This record gives sequence, structure tokens and C-alpha cells, in this order.
Amino acid sequence: MESAYIRSNFLIGFLILVALTTSSNYLASVSAARPAVGETNTEFIRTSCKSTSYPNLCFSSLSSRASAIGVSPQLLAHESLTVSLETAQSTSAMMLKLAHGQGMTPREVGAMHDCVEELSDTVAGLRKSLGEMKQLRGKDFDLKINDIQTWVSAALTDEDTCTEGFDGKVMNGKVKTVVRGKILEVAHLTSNALALINSLASLHG
Repeated sequence: MESAYIRSNFLIGFLILVALTTSSNYLASVSAARPAVGETNTEFIRTSCKSTSYPNLCFSSLSSRASAIGVSPQLLAHESLTVSLETAQSTSAMMLKLAHGQGMTPREVGAMHDCVEELSDTVAGLRKSLGEMKQLRGKDFDLKINDIQTWVSAALTDEDTCTEGFDGKVMNGKVKTVVRGKILEVAHLTSNALALINSLASLHG
């Protein structure tokens, strides 16, 4: 009788152990299937930035905003647009200041003003996109995301046109290097923003 009782307890203990092991394995498999659950904000940004053309710039420009972004693809796209807008605005202001400085030829000043006009179109498009991003929910999601993609693509075209204005011999020396570098930075940031917006759109496809 006592032997049967011992065997019974042993069997119960063994079954409990099997159940716990199975449960543990199941939870582990669920966790592996959903890696975002345990992902930190910065890891989420780093992983998401891999879909962009300039992943290092993407991560460096957004990592300081990790607490605002969390692990939200929509907030990530929003913050990426914000960074692009802020950089476009500061670059435009810098170029206006340079254009009114001393030592610039009329041709160089003309190239500066043309580029500032292109950047003003960029700023307008990015602002519209940010406004629409804040309303991005509900049944109109697809329509709104398409509008955002169109506006950001147009902004990128404006930036490329601005960059082309500094090719060749329109401007030489250090000023050209600085200005062209800033415009390229704006273009690369906008390219990254568009890639993250496209990734967001694909989640709702």
C-alpha cells in the first residue's frame, strides 16, 4: 500500500514537471515569435533603420528621441519627419545668411536663392506630412498615408534639384562644400523618413 502511494506521488510529481517544462517551452516559443515585446526603444530604432538607405544617419538622428518613439512605427515615422523638417529649416536659414554675406558672386547668390526656394517647398511638404501624420488613423488610413508618401517624395525631389544647383563650377571652395553637405544631409534624412513611412504603410497593407 505504501509502495503504491509512493509510486502515485512520484507519478504526480513527474506529470507536474512535464507540464511546467511544456509551459516554459511554449512561452519561450511565443517570445521568440514576437521579439518586439522585449525589445528596447533604441533596439527598435536600430532595427527599423535597417530598412533605410542611410541606416547610420537614421539611428544617430533618432536615438536621442527613443523615449518619445517607444516601439511605435508611426511615432518613429513622425519623429523622422520632424528631424528632416528641422534640418531643412536650419539649412535654409544658414543659406540665406550666407547669400547676404560678403564675397559671393552674383551667380553664387543666385544659386543660393534658388536652393532656398526649393527648400521652402520642402519645408511646406514636410509640414503638411506631419499634420496629416497626426490624423493617421481609422478608415482613411490608406488615403492619408498615400498623401504623405506623395508629399515627402516631392520634398525629396526639391532637395535633389537644390543639390544639382551646386554641381559644376557655380560655386567653389569651402562654402560650396559646407552648403552641399548640409543639403545632402537634408536629402538623406528625408529619404530615411520616406523609407520609414513606406514601412509603416506596409504594416497596414
